Amino acid sequence: MKIAVCGKGGVGKSTISAYLIKALLDKGRKVLAIDADPSPHLARLLGFKNEDITPIAEMKDLLNERSERQGAFYNLNPRVDDLPERFMKRQGNLSLMVLGAIQQGGAGCACAENAVLRNLLNRLLLSKDEDIVLDMEAGVEHLGRGTIAGVDHILIVAQPYRGSIETAQKIDKLAKDLNIASLHIVANNCQDEEDVDFIEEISGQRPIAVFPASKEARAAERKGLPIADSSPEMLKAAKNLVNNLERISNG
Repeated sequence: MKIAVCGKGGVGKSTISAYLIKALLDKGRKVLAIDADPSPHLARLLGFKNEDITPIAEMKDLLNERSERQGAFYNLNPRVDDLPERFMKRQGNLSLMVLGAIQQGGAGCACAENAVLRNLLNRLLLSKDEDIVLDMEAGVEHLGRGTIAGVDHILIVAQPYRGSIETAQKIDKLAKDLNIASLHIVANNCQDEEDVDFIEEISGQRPIAVFPASKEARAAERKGLPIADSSPEMLKAAKNLVNNLERISNG
């Protein structure tokens, strides 16, 4: 399965991604985790040493070399085939690629650099030997670019407040424009059924999974520990989510 995790900034996309990855690994699966957030945290949440990992988006010399930028001109199909072998981190059945995302200040254009990242992401999504969990950047702009049209499922993480759900609705609309059939709301940080009902009422969708508010997960994150080992309740929700997605994938 190829799963993209989206949502408003701060709703817990990386946390949900980490638990989803753990649930897949516990089923004996091979998993490729891709962190495409401008402020990547997935490596730390999964127990990789963050200080050893530089996002591809921050490798300016590499991006300039591969884009072959000459003034306003650049290669629309830059070579990226060697980059996974050079920069992918591995831990048992888990592989991790930290892409990051280009953050361009001022009025400049990062089109050339983004062409490299887009090509690399597309190549990674072609993997047939692993499940893929893609932790996307916040908001909806990436969907507007159509960069994740090749995934099987889009999970839109929402917390029980209006700003989060309104962003989820925008993501839902854009994803439907890309003809992605398996598109689901995932409720996070819910304290009770009233929170779940609120998300359903505003979004118009019953969440496919509900992740509870977790003091254990929050404490693990603050201590810099692998978060998916901290809360049995969160992991149970992730395993139920995987089972639901498998049923959908199998028709």
